[in-house]
Amino acid sequence: MDKRDYYEVLGVPRGANKDQIKKAYRKMARQYHPDVNKNDGADEHFKEINEAYEILSDDQKRAAYDQFGHAAFQGAGSGFQDFGAGFGTMADIFEEFFSGFAGSGFRSRRRAGPRRGTDLRYDLEIDFLDAIFGAEKKIEVTRPVTCPDCGGSGAEPGKAPITCPDCNGSGEVRRVQQSILGQFVNVTTCSTCGGSGSKITEPCRTCHGRAQIQQTKTITVRIPAGIDNEMQIRLTGEGGPGVNGGPPGNLFVVVFVKPHPYFQRRGDDIYLPLDINISQAALGDEISVPTVDGEATLQIPAGTQPGTRFTLRARGVPRLKRTGRGDQHIVVQVAIPRKLTETQETLFRQLGETLGKEVIPQQEKGIFNQLKEALGDWFGF
Repeated sequence: MDKRDYYEVLGVPRGANKDQIKKAYRKMARQYHPDVNKNDGADEHFKEINEAYEILSDDQKRAAYDQFGHAAFQGAGSGFQDFGAGFGTMADIFEEFFSGFAGSGFRSRRRAGPRRGTDLRYDLEIDFLDAIFGAEKKIEVTRPVTCPDCGGSGAEPGKAPITCPDCNGSGEVRRVQQSILGQFVNVTTCSTCGGSGSKITEPCRTCHGRAQIQQTKTITVRIPAGIDNEMQIRLTGEGGPGVNGGPPGNLFVVVFVKPHPYFQRRGDDIYLPLDINISQAALGDEISVPTVDGEATLQIPAGTQPGTRFTLRARGVPRLKRTGRGDQHIVVQVAIPRKLTETQETLFRQLGETLGKEVIPQQEKGIFNQLKEALGDWFGF
């Protein structure tokens, strides 16, 4: 599938300045963020918005895009990582193609640079009412952190890493080969140092040379009012530590809402199935019904039929990141007693005698019967 023009994605003209681009990005990011927009395709659109902003907010990348279009970022070494990983510059791209040829004059710059830390996930189960009104929850997260003893170098304190003897600190190993086109150089990441350009001779005793340790941290999570099942809360910077000075990742808390014994949620509305007895349905009554805010009074009119729905306005779920609340709907059913006392049975028999025993079938009229009734006078039916 062809990529859309980045200016079209953000809805800005090609001559837009940085402030206009940033303003357009923020507006669209809020609209299509996965935490807010649950429509099909919103997640992909959000990625597309971030990709466009990543290019147009950087002067070098924007200049490359204006000149070469999407082709400027295709091929080896390009691509996004977690909405935040940067592209190489045009010099990096040219180097990717030409650095292997003798006499090209390009100096290797493939040495490992700053990388963003990994994102983490935590599944949190909350009560129904906590999802309605919001809450604060404390969670314990075990995650990698930079080793406090070696500061992330991986080497024993006081023993600095040495320059890698295999790549001489470049992070790359070059091998000269011959081809029908002449001599060229094959460049690969150094397997000894992993591209860092340095080698640890005495690993840190705390992290064993891994530069990170596992640590448990207590974090307070603020649950917004109106959150729904499987929505995510992003805690910026609470993920894994960055590499080589890169920023930390994020922690995504995925919320799972426990079902309520009798309330049922549908979007911003709450439904409550409620049984009433035959007397209440026939004669009417004033009853007390539960809501998420406490008890409320509901007037049952005489002659209420099974399945009748009553609505209590603004007694539902607070609208997430908006004002107002949904409604509560009470759907009544008439409960038929399975056992009767002798007095109740006598009264029902007396009532039955007054109602008669005639059975009137209720069925939907077919199209022929409807036409017959409508045209009966004309044709003498």
